[in-house]
Amino acid sequence: MLNYPKKKLNMFMKNIAFSILFILIVSGFLSESYSQEAKIDSVPKFSFGTVPELWQQIDDIFNDPNFSNANWGVVIQSLVTGEYFYKKNENKLFIPASNLKLFTTSAALNILGADYKFKTELHYKGKLDGPILRGDLVVRGFGDPTISGRFFNEDIYKVFNDWADSLLELGIDEISGNIVGDDNAFDNKGLGKGWAWDYETDWYAAPTSAISFNDNCVDLLIKPTRIGQKAEIKITPETKYIVLINNVITVPNDSDTAIKIYRERGTNVINVYGTITQKNSPYKAYATVNNPTQYSMIVLKEVLLQKGIKVNGFPIDIDDISRDIDFSDSYYLFSYYSLPLKDIIKVINKNSQNFFAEQLMKVIGYEVENYGTIANGVDASENIFNQMGINTDNIAIFDGSGLSRMNLITPNQFVTLLNYMYRSDDFIYFYNSLPIAGIDGTLANRMRKTRAQNNVRAKTGFVYSVRSLCGYAYTGDKEPIAFSIIVNNFTVPVVLADNIQDLVCNRLANFKRK
Repeated sequence: MLNYPKKKLNMFMKNIAFSILFILIVSGFLSESYSQEAKIDSVPKFSFGTVPELWQQIDDIFNDPNFSNANWGVVIQSLVTGEYFYKKNENKLFIPASNLKLFTTSAALNILGADYKFKTELHYKGKLDGPILRGDLVVRGFGDPTISGRFFNEDIYKVFNDWADSLLELGIDEISGNIVGDDNAFDNKGLGKGWAWDYETDWYAAPTSAISFNDNCVDLLIKPTRIGQKAEIKITPETKYIVLINNVITVPNDSDTAIKIYRERGTNVINVYGTITQKNSPYKAYATVNNPTQYSMIVLKEVLLQKGIKVNGFPIDIDDISRDIDFSDSYYLFSYYSLPLKDIIKVINKNSQNFFAEQLMKVIGYEVENYGTIANGVDASENIFNQMGINTDNIAIFDGSGLSRMNLITPNQFVTLLNYMYRSDDFIYFYNSLPIAGIDGTLANRMRKTRAQNNVRAKTGFVYSVRSLCGYAYTGDKEPIAFSIIVNNFTVPVVLADNIQDLVCNRLANFKRK
């Protein structure tokens, strides 16, 4: 929360009142043509006008005094005629936040294809001696982010249980050696360039890895107990890989629930501290892990043991082996494939899932350059961006998710991308991956009970002092438009930026040409 001096807060409230009054005026709520039916439905009648009139109205919206010290970048363009409904600072570079995911997912659809599936291979080194695998079980990862409960009714062990069943079907019930995670398809830079150091514990900054499990996080369920006593914390998966330090105290109901989580850097020691009120519902939180590959192999070993497969060795990261594994004399067992990309990008764009986006950018790098790095992924995507009409010399991309504040893109470049995808064979997959205003994803609670609801489909973005919204909408004439609305360097609450963006979208949805 931001703390404002009383004088500044009073000015704030005056500005908010001004904004609300203006919203009412331009939306038609104070119009004489506002019918009784519209009053009942809380939706104004369509507003007829010319594009120059619309331009002036939108310009007035962006002159909101709350943002007098901020920078707006806007492009709104007809996808039918190419006519611009509005432009402002269209060629200036802005930090895009999570709108960058539009670049990542559009590049992936064009390079990998909508039906692309992530794969994981299981091999063994040694020999099979009846039911005993005399050697190491090797898991070769290629960046699959989906090995979790996300697609399996929250059953995080589903994939590993299936692997165990497959081993049993092959007649293997004992492994004399180690469980080795081969993550060499990717580099070992788990965190993105330009990410804030204090993100490291948070789920939205989970480290990448060619082998991953449960979004490279552990789930924490915190339940109150008796007043003055430590809360109960359940960790999922229940693994010895994590050392949990519980300093959460149950407090009376007239107190506050305030819980913080900190993982000590370079370790898997997770400190959970703060307070939880006695009648508080169970509080769910998440923390990232260090070394996702070893984490995955430890949980896999635990699952194998529970399935009755004896493992005599240790779960290890291939980097801890003094020599690389030569797969020319290893033996292939089976492969696991994810759902197709067209389903996975829904998670990335609708939920703004950073970890999935980072994995995807590295997979692009792996498939094109044979090594999964962010730099390789960006380089491999540049041809597609150039085909879109975007001069890649004039953009800066340093990650796949938009979490980095080093990313710089113009509103015009976003609309160029949206135009290209609108005419692409993959448009339906791209379009269906975007949050729907008032319905789902990160727009579920925005633009409700307006004509923009179930009309606007757009990607949101947020990091401190950045709020972005880019996507598609239909006017009252059913004319499709692409838009990019980005604001940087504001100090007011983010809800005010949301209000401006939502107002513009609603104005477009209500607009009909004279």
